[in-house]
Amino acid sequence: HSAPTRVACTVAGGTVLCRGGRLLTMAMRQTPLTCSGHTRPVVDLAFSGITPYGYFLISACKDGKPMLRQGDTGDWIGTFLGHKGAVWGATLNKEATKAATAAADFTAKVWDAVTGDETLTLAHKHIVKTVHFTQDSIYLLTGGNDKVLRVFDLSKPEADPQEFTGHTSAIKKALWCNSDKQILSAADDKTVRLWDRNTMEVLKTLSFDVSVSSMEYIPDGEILVITYGKTIAFYNALSLELIKTVDAPASIHSASLHPEKDFFVAGGDDFKLYKYDYSTKEELESYKGHFGPVHCVRFSPDGELYASGSEDGTLRLWQTAVGKTYGLWKCVLPEELVSENSDTLYCNTPEIKA
Repeated sequence: HSAPTRVACTVAGGTVLCRGGRLLTMAMRQTPLTCSGHTRPVVDLAFSGITPYGYFLISACKDGKPMLRQGDTGDWIGTFLGHKGAVWGATLNKEATKAATAAADFTAKVWDAVTGDETLTLAHKHIVKTVHFTQDSIYLLTGGNDKVLRVFDLSKPEADPQEFTGHTSAIKKALWCNSDKQILSAADDKTVRLWDRNTMEVLKTLSFDVSVSSMEYIPDGEILVITYGKTIAFYNALSLELIKTVDAPASIHSASLHPEKDFFVAGGDDFKLYKYDYSTKEELESYKGHFGPVHCVRFSPDGELYASGSEDGTLRLWQTAVGKTYGLWKCVLPEELVSENSDTLYCNTPEIKA
């Protein structure tokens, strides 16, 4: 894990007055931070909430070694060691004190995210794909290839979990919603289902022509972001009524809505990250940095950056507003680039590894 370097990026704002009074056009260049360390594809990632120590990022990888990083810089903090197979899902609680992971060794594990110690191993009957804490961190929701959703009471680990049955294929993603009173699940049976936690009944079902590739839940505004094929779809999470859909140029594996709901980002088969205006659905930017399909993308809790994980084994951190001083990005105006005979100012930053 090499030491991070401060990145020089161009000044935001479009134009700058240079010597001789001539205006220069600014060429804004996105310079992602590259987080290496994994040896296989990165298949899931999640941020914590904002804590007194900043915010944190966990990544799930087929190498079986989930990693914890400082969220704004990508600095490696530690690796959770204990799984004996690919890790398909990873999550942090809001306070970043607990982590949970879902793996191909038929277990979900709960970890102390401060010490890195494993605190619980929850046995399953098949590969586990997804894990999610309630807001109070007392319950853990899991789902996977045995088609059953389970809710474990972490304060009574020896007790049998609640089991929710109904999906007819492997469950890809399961999330608490509506103040933990309901559960959303997406499975390979091409459905997304909304469950009542208490009655354990399915309240509503969405059916698709193809499998859903990802799902994100935004509590503020109760928005559900779903990707399938080349489509990014936004639904009301309580009614499952469609808000809007956007079609991307390539097959999309993951999408994330900005906390302020100004933008959303998406990534998939063509190695690119796409950024769209949420209200107009206009494509604003696209960036190629990864050397393989993008499997997961998420905005940070403050919305200043988004993280992507790829088949190429790396995570990359991208600035939401290119050119802003934030984290390891430092806004500078290189003196040697500002000359009276230059019309454009470029940011020639080398690739940065965190």
